[in-house]
Amino acid sequence: MVRVVMAAHRDDRRLCIIGTAQHTVRDGHAPEPLLSWEARAREAAVGFESVLPQIDSLQIVYCQSWPYDDPVGRLATALGASPRHRLYSGIGGTTPQDLINRTADSMRRGELDLALICSAEALATVRRAKKAGERLPWSHRRSSPFPWEPPHPSELAHEVMQAWETFPLWDTARRAKRGTSLADDAAEAAAMMAAMSVVAAGNPHAWRPAALDAAAVGTATADNRYVGWPYTKHEVAVMDVDMSAAVLLATREKADAMGVGEDRRLYLSGWAHADDPASIAARDDMSRSVAMSVAGRHALNHAGIGLDEIDLFDLYSCFPSSVRLACDALGLALDDSRGLTVTGGLPYAGGPASGYQMHAIASAYDRLCHRPGRALITGVGMHLAKHVAGIWSSRPEPTGAPSDPVSVQAEVDARQPRRELLTTWAGPATVCAYTVAHGRDGAAERGLVVLDTEAGRALARVHEPGLLADAESRELVGQAVTVTTDGKCNEARW
Repeated sequence: MVRVVMAAHRDDRRLCIIGTAQHTVRDGHAPEPLLSWEARAREAAVGFESVLPQIDSLQIVYCQSWPYDDPVGRLATALGASPRHRLYSGIGGTTPQDLINRTADSMRRGELDLALICSAEALATVRRAKKAGERLPWSHRRSSPFPWEPPHPSELAHEVMQAWETFPLWDTARRAKRGTSLADDAAEAAAMMAAMSVVAAGNPHAWRPAALDAAAVGTATADNRYVGWPYTKHEVAVMDVDMSAAVLLATREKADAMGVGEDRRLYLSGWAHADDPASIAARDDMSRSVAMSVAGRHALNHAGIGLDEIDLFDLYSCFPSSVRLACDALGLALDDSRGLTVTGGLPYAGGPASGYQMHAIASAYDRLCHRPGRALITGVGMHLAKHVAGIWSSRPEPTGAPSDPVSVQAEVDARQPRRELLTTWAGPATVCAYTVAHGRDGAAERGLVVLDTEAGRALARVHEPGLLADAESRELVGQAVTVTTDGKCNEARW
């Protein structure tokens, strides 16, 4: 009898979404983020507007568009709320689901009953205004440091900062590991991403609601240049968008007390987070992600279901590698009939900085409230280092206990030896991953190679035009190279 009572109590404390909202402005004249946060919050609470002043927790996904002096406090005042828990997040593609997971833990412990999470970016509007020489009349500005994590000294010395230059590394390593030709690998990526664009074409909130075929996605042209080879612009997340979203969360018990019908609820059934090494070259096998595999399995185990019981997927799609490595980790085919996205993906639906998952979750909510089922949503943060998975269900199904985060990470670390990343290197080496950065004119500018040496892993740049052309014409992984260094930056030649 005691066990039954405890189980019922835990079930009453489980988290469910009871309302969502999302909005996209495509004319470059979006309102300031504070106004978008408030508008989406009120839309998410339609029918239950009176509960907004009662929220226990107010959380905002970090906004890159405008630095407010007190973002959470300003929104709380606008909503007439006095939440005891207030949080302004850090950055990264795992942020929304991570915030929800931590909220679920707090709800299970009896600390919270009602929570609101908001996100908004107006980066397209900021970009338009800057280009026009306009000063945006937005409110409560206060400059603050960007919350980035300092990279390894070698990454800093080699200017390895941009995701469009790091994410191709995983795909070149994966391609070589599988023995796939350059042409076949590029065709596979283009077909996978084109299928996502078809979903975006049917999404009323998509930034680019246009269906593309594989040839349009994968063929480099003046309008679709290579960015970080082998990725074209159509395969790269578009971050300068004007998009906002909100999710209203409650315990099952609170939802019952509010009179929220089951047809307006989406339950969090399982979740997990795990990290791969933060340094891009420290991962022993660059063709896969152990953390993706471990996080996905623990989330499914927590929900008590198998992959075949998922109806909808949204795999974080900033670049082809994040999708392909996720499919490899989960054991999911790239052309699975259920599809890989509910929004259309970051290159087409839009990738508003750290807020993309808010839109994926809101889209899954809309789909599953109309047609019951389950969704698996993943997130990727930083340079393919942070990974989160969430299982959502339209039914309050029995679940197991969430996995202990320390144990989950220990499993990842045990299965993945870490390579030492050298600060500098001179001498022989072998390429284990690479990419070529292209400029806005479409021309190849410089290469980035990850190298295996007798002393550990190293990074190097490639600048000779002939070598850059050679790197894009054949498989360079496995190539023996000679590295020189000026004590800061390494240069590779072959």
